[in-house]
Amino acid sequence: MKKNINIVFFGLLAFHVVCNQASAQQSIAEVPQYNPHSVAPIPKYEQLYKVTVWRNIDLKEKQNKGFFAFNNELSKIIIEGVMSGEISHIYNNDSLTSEMTKEEFLANRNMFDLDEDAGYDEWYNDEPYFMGDVVNFNGVDYESLDDSNEGNAPDTSPEFWRIEELEAEIYEYKEISLIQIREDIIFDKRRSRLYYDIQSIKLFVPGSASVEKFDKELGVFSYKEIEDYFRRRPDICIWYNQYNSAENKNLADAFMMRLFRGVLTKVENPDNELIQETYGKFPREGVFAAEWLEMELMEKEHNLWSY
Repeated sequence: MKKNINIVFFGLLAFHVVCNQASAQQSIAEVPQYNPHSVAPIPKYEQLYKVTVWRNIDLKEKQNKGFFAFNNELSKIIIEGVMSGEISHIYNNDSLTSEMTKEEFLANRNMFDLDEDAGYDEWYNDEPYFMGDVVNFNGVDYESLDDSNEGNAPDTSPEFWRIEELEAEIYEYKEISLIQIREDIIFDKRRSRLYYDIQSIKLFVPGSASVEKFDKELGVFSYKEIEDYFRRRPDICIWYNQYNSAENKNLADAFMMRLFRGVLTKVENPDNELIQETYGKFPREGVFAAEWLEMELMEKEHNLWSY
């Protein structure tokens, strides 16, 4: 009798263990293990260490000139990819969850908002107007075509008036010289190697070139889509070697080989603060802190080799 009881007990225990294992495996399977925005995703269960960082890359710096060659600027390549439809997803921020339209992105390139009221004077019947004068009539701006223009209603006198067509002033490609990359630094415990997994690229007009005198954001792109575009268009997506043109490379390879210099601006933290906000009572302290954190990341990579 006692033997039968033991058999039943151990049978129930084994059944309970098997059920728990099956439940745990099902729970793991329900959690996404791969990042959909990674070029070469590493499953979460293979990640020993991970940190997300943000870097600003000034494309006018000497080390970054290969990405900003004359008439082959990185900003030009990306924007023309958007205009041709080969790059179809544009995001509002680097979380890559909220998209903007192509029209909204292209409008961000305008120096001024065309929807703003220019503030032209109203048209008066008894006032003389000369060639080039602009007036507002029933909410529409008209430009005078004659030096003897008096008493001619703009909406019924096409020989004296024409609707003013505003031409957008846009930022040139060479003025869009600042990008920000968001990347995950991951140590793959199976391969014992550190990987830099770029997630997004954000285009800026730097404050030195923008009308507003501060960095103006144009749009954010998934690096996975950008990298695919680089691979599909090797004829134009070229990183120029300024010392040896025989060693020009595809832009995707240049990013993979990290042939750029970027300044660390943020390391993920609970308060979502920039380095300057955390350490920078004065601008100089923020610069020193960014260099210090860069050295810490390098030391972390060195120490991880012991695993």
